[in-house]
Amino acid sequence: MAYLLMFVTLLHLITLAMLFIATMEKSWWVWDGMENSDLWYNCRFDNSTGTWLCASSKETEWLQAVQVLMVLSVVFSSVSFLVFLGQLFTMSKGGLFYFTGLCQVFAGLTAFSAALIYTLHNKEILPTSKELTSGHFGYCFILAWVCVPLLLCSGVIYIHLRKKE
Repeated sequence: MAYLLMFVTLLHLITLAMLFIATMEKSWWVWDGMENSDLWYNCRFDNSTGTWLCASSKETEWLQAVQVLMVLSVVFSSVSFLVFLGQLFTMSKGGLFYFTGLCQVFAGLTAFSAALIYTLHNKEILPTSKELTSGHFGYCFILAWVCVPLLLCSGVIYIHLRKKE
């Protein structure tokens, strides 16, 4: 049982870190390695100065939905971890981690919704000046999709996990 507890805690921390990176990092869509777009900024690499020049993304309804859902996913997963730590020390023997599991499942569903919206509506979200066929999804987008099954699985594990002493 101790190994399961360590596994689920480690899984939770890994998915939380991946969610945070997917939400804050600047690589949801990449054009030729010199230009990319994320949930907050459109950036271009300037060869002469060796720096990234970024401008705020055009606020569309779809982009705002993805932003809100990804932030909610991070919040749900964070709350879930804090509640889990609290329940671990205060819950009586034999108790189940229902609330922790539900928060984790909600985090998975919000991340799923955000990634799905970005997948289906990237033409409306991305800048219209760039040709979409010359670009591809970046690693943050892939991280968001990888987090979905991990969050859902850890939520199910939390729901079935019983506290033993």
